[in-house]
Amino acid sequence: MIENVSVVMLFTLSGFNFNLEQRTILFVVTLLWYLMIVLGNVFLIITIVVDKNLHEPMYIFLCNLCINALYGTIGFYPKFLLDLLSSNVISYAGCILQGFVIHSSTCGDFSILALMAYDRYVAICRPLAYHSVMTKQRIFLFVFLSWFFPLYCMLMNTASILGTRLCGSHINKVYCVNWMIVSLACTPPKANVIIAYLNILFYFGHFVFIFWSYMYLIKTCISSKEDQQKFMQTCLPHLISLVTFAITVLLDILYMRFGSKNVSQDLHNFMAIEFLLIPPIVNPLIYGFKLTKIRNKVLISTFYFKHFHTMDRILRWML
Repeated sequence: MIENVSVVMLFTLSGFNFNLEQRTILFVVTLLWYLMIVLGNVFLIITIVVDKNLHEPMYIFLCNLCINALYGTIGFYPKFLLDLLSSNVISYAGCILQGFVIHSSTCGDFSILALMAYDRYVAICRPLAYHSVMTKQRIFLFVFLSWFFPLYCMLMNTASILGTRLCGSHINKVYCVNWMIVSLACTPPKANVIIAYLNILFYFGHFVFIFWSYMYLIKTCISSKEDQQKFMQTCLPHLISLVTFAITVLLDILYMRFGSKNVSQDLHNFMAIEFLLIPPIVNPLIYGFKLTKIRNKVLISTFYFKHFHTMDRILRWML
């Protein structure tokens, strides 16, 4: 039993109930999945950064969503892959850091999705005022705040559990989260509970704002076929991304808070990492296919790439 956090400690991630064969298969599948996440998000980021025609608020926010996805997955996948090949233990400092990265990335997703919803609300419901509202200075401020608040909130949350005396070292997950560390405390820290509820209220406000924005968008677009088409092209990807992310996070929160003896460990593991599996790879796909400018950019790039290699082969044959 662990008595004091001043001693160097190791947590055991007891969610790893896999035999050697399962670990090998899972390692290969997870590595390929992680590579697809990295390639998809990096490709979208480069596409937006390189093409000046995509330097618009919607695409700037999308670029930040992709960066945040990479930030969050870095906090999970490298350690998860390492644990599949070795002992599934993590140091106290490593556990705190992993929990901070994953939590702040999750909150960051809500912040950026709220910005994207607001951008679409102004663009469709107040088109004449769009450029006066979404100025470069405000866009910079919005982006800064979308990163500052999640990092600050999670920093306060993390700081509130430092120095807490723990009476256990087993975390029933495949990664660390703050709530699981708090559940091991001999006496749950009141400050952490208060900060956690404040964070929940703060980000529930984000969700309410997003919901309110889309209600107005739907109300505005329902009367015009042109607006309906605009909604399908630019707002539907945001909505799909939001719903996917919200459902996956909700499943993990419900199980973590209430649990169930009827749920198998494998299902529990999947529910716990679903928000780290699906949204990071779904976002580049839905935005890449649904947003016309990005889709056209990808098609043009692909055409020129193929055309370049065709011309190269012809020149090589001629020379």
